[in-house]
Parts: sequence; C-alpha cells; structure tokens
Amino acid sequence: MIPRYTRPEMGRIWTPERRLRIWLDVELAACEAMVRLGEVPPEDYQALRKVFDGYELTAADVARIDEIEKTVKHDVIAFLTFVEEKGGPAARHLHKGMTSSDVLDTTFAVQLKEATALILAGIDRVMAAVKKRAFEHRRTPMMGRSHGIHAEPVTFGLKLAGWYDAWSRRRDAIARAGTTVAVGKISGAVGTFANVDPRVEAFVMEKLGLAGGEGAATQVVNRDRHAEYFTALAVAGGTLEQQATEIRHLQRTEVREAEEPFTAGQKGSSAMPHKRNPILSENLTGLARLLRAWALAALEDVALWHERDISHSSVERVIGPDATIALDFALHRFGGMIDNLRVYPERMKENLEVTGGLYEAQRVLLALVGKGVGRQEGYVFVQRNAMKVWEEKVDFRTALKRDPDVRKVLSDAEIDACFALDHHLKHVDTIFRRVFREG
Repeated sequence: MIPRYTRPEMGRIWTPERRLRIWLDVELAACEAMVRLGEVPPEDYQALRKVFDGYELTAADVARIDEIEKTVKHDVIAFLTFVEEKGGPAARHLHKGMTSSDVLDTTFAVQLKEATALILAGIDRVMAAVKKRAFEHRRTPMMGRSHGIHAEPVTFGLKLAGWYDAWSRRRDAIARAGTTVAVGKISGAVGTFANVDPRVEAFVMEKLGLAGGEGAATQVVNRDRHAEYFTALAVAGGTLEQQATEIRHLQRTEVREAEEPFTAGQKGSSAMPHKRNPILSENLTGLARLLRAWALAALEDVALWHERDISHSSVERVIGPDATIALDFALHRFGGMIDNLRVYPERMKENLEVTGGLYEAQRVLLALVGKGVGRQEGYVFVQRNAMKVWEEKVDFRTALKRDPDVRKVLSDAEIDACFALDHHLKHVDTIFRRVFREG
C-alpha cells in the first residue's frame, strides 16, 4: 500500500523486518518444543537463544536474505541460510520436519491477528464518534428519503443510530473472522505430521497466541479461512461506502444538511475558489472498491490444486498488507470526519417544509381508512391532491380541505390533526434503546 494511506501502526506489521522476525519466532518456538520432547539438545537451543533473543532484523539483514534468494530462488531457504550464518552449527535444528508453509502460514496468521486488533480499535473509534453525534441529534428532525425523493420525517440521530447498529455487526463479523484466520500449522510437507510431532504445533500456536493449528491441514492452512476474513473486511468497506455516500448526498448544494469539515486554509478546487467538496467521503468510496476487489482475489485463492499450489502466494503478499492498511486508514479517516461533521438543523427544517406537508400523505390516507373509506379509493383521494402540490403549486393541506370527497369524511380539525411532526418521532427513544441498549 502506498504511504499516503498507511498509518505507521499498521504499516509496521507488514515490514520485511517484522515478517522475518515472526519467521524466526516460529522456528525458535518449534525448536523449543522439540527440546521439551527430547529431539534437540538443550545446549544447542540455548546457543540459538543467545544469538537471537531480542534480535531485531535490520535493512541490511533483509538485503542479505534478498541477495541469497537471488541464487536459491526460494525465500524461506534464503532466510534459513541467513539464520545459519548468524546462528552457527546449532541452527541446523531449525525447520526440522517442517515445510515452508508451516512458517509462512503461521506468520501470516500472527500478522492478521495483529492487524485485526488495530482494525477493531478503528471500528471502536468510529462507533464512539457515531454514538456521540447520534445522541447529539437524537431529536433533530430531517426529511427521510426513498429513491432520493422526500418520504417521511426521521431524525438525524436515527440515521446515525442505524449507522452505529451496522458497525456493531461489522465489528462482530471482523472479530469472528479474525479468530477464524488466526490459525497456523506445523504439520509438515502435506499436513500429516510425518516428521514433526503434533505437540510441536500445539506448543507453537500457544506460544504465539494463535487460536490453534489447522484441524486437517494440507501443505497449507485452508484458504476458506482467508476468504472469510477478506470478505469481512470488504463488507466493512461497504458499510463505510454506504455512510460516506450518504454524507456526499447531504452535502450537495441543493440539500446541504450536513457537510464534511472544511479546515482553515483548505482549498476545494484549483479553478473554482468557492468549492467545498466532499473529498473525504469520495476517498472512502474509492477505498471500498479496492476492498471488494481484494475479497474477490481471496475467494479465488480457495481452490488450490491437491495439497497445495503457490497461486495464492502472490495474491496474499499484496492483499494482506494492502487490505488491512486500507481499511485501517479508512476507519480512522471516517471517525475523524464524523467527530467534526458539520450538521445544519435549520437547513433540515427548511427541506422538511419545502413540499408543504406532503410527507403527511400516509397519515391522511390512514385517517380516511379509519373512517370507513376503502384503502384504494382513499389512495386516489390523497394522491390527486398530492399531485396538485407538484403540478399547481397548491398547499397540500388546503387542497385536501377543498376536496369534496375528503370533506365528506374528514373535518378541517381532523385534517389538521394529520399534520403533526412529533407523530413521526414518538418512538425515537424506543429505537435508541434497542440500538444502544441503554436505559
């Protein structure tokens, strides 16, 4: 992922130095387990610890491993060769009975576990911001829209409560997927433990804090786990896009009910000095597209040949860091945007009133039905008066009071009673209790 979208905390997980250090941790943990089983001399293990305990790989170390790989054409063999250079004769015990994917898949699991912790923290930040603004605007009325057209009133707080509810689901899904993917293997060439004791795997997984070893591995951990994980990230991206798109709509000049923060000195256009564009939301929309593409790549990785081929490897070298880095960045950008979102209640009120009460059409229909008028007949009565608002610029309430069919059934007072904004907001507190589980 390009530096522009990389937060340092997440970027560090995916550096070559960090990856190789985890490789070393896997090898040393397996060696320790073999010491406990009497398969490796304790003094050799202690010699390795003396060299590698606290050892931080440097850019020079990475360059040396890359140099070896140019000859051997195998990244894990290049790494093991480097470790033997550093560790001396005792390093011969490393990788005993193991295959490359024992190291690679277990390391990937550790990295994804660490990345998941940061992503969940990012979601927590988003949820806190959304909740705060939801309660701030719990009873700020605005027009609800379906198909982009005025429907019936909601509150801005209710809109945000729906967003919070969605993030609660996304958090649960990513936490589950993070557990699913936090699985490694130390079971050898085709997963049979032919040359490595299963107890070694159990020890390594516990030492590295993973959920366990793959129940029945092949040469690799099964990639349905990773497909689930990257799909969970993509769905979170979809939630980001949904909410960012809503902000983009609300910021449109003719709507202008909410707006991204526009900071001192910021400029919106190289040509038009008046512009204040929803660039943060548009950026999030683009990142969501990438997350979906990476999820598709992860799904393609599930169908490997027999016990394993290598077609997944190049994919995961890209999508592992890029997907987690992109979502991490997007979450923090969105959380900051919600914290500083500009909300315009007066403009919301203006937009509520722009159609002269048309949003009460359903209440009038229900009032007619309640007085014995057939639903379809009543629909015609209400609709023809509603159309006059659009076509003749007539006030809706006035048109209803002039309609002879409506007047036969409803008095002026009964028509007036249908026009009450508070009616639409009477269950706001109920919805908030359901979403936020408070009070």
